[in-house]
Amino acid sequence: MSSNANHSHHSGDAHGHDHHGGHEASHGTFKSYMTGFILSVILTTIPFWLVMGKVISDPAVTGAIVMILGAIQIVVHMIYFLHMNTRSEGGWNMMALIFTIVIVIIALSGSLWVMHHLNANMMPMSPEMMRNMP
Repeated sequence: MSSNANHSHHSGDAHGHDHHGGHEASHGTFKSYMTGFILSVILTTIPFWLVMGKVISDPAVTGAIVMILGAIQIVVHMIYFLHMNTRSEGGWNMMALIFTIVIVIIALSGSLWVMHHLNANMMPMSPEMMRNMP
């Protein structure tokens, strides 16, 4: 009798994880995971095609499109895989989203700044110098 009394509050779950402590965040369905996966594949394939196929002649426009699609992909991952929305976790997910946006803006703008200055400050090589490189 005492062994049944000890396990009655778990009702079939050996670890007692049948409740989530009042959190209203969902864990997603197969359909939502597949939607997120398909969107992620599309948002990865388009930039790859744009760069490898040289679809747009202006590299700055191509870079801007790739960065926009990358930012969209971050949002897709946050919604479909991390299940972040304004209602879950008492609003802390919105703070995490704002923090993520700030970090992404800093990382992207810093990367562009570094790449621009590397490109502007590198010594240009002539074709003869390129042929003589090891």
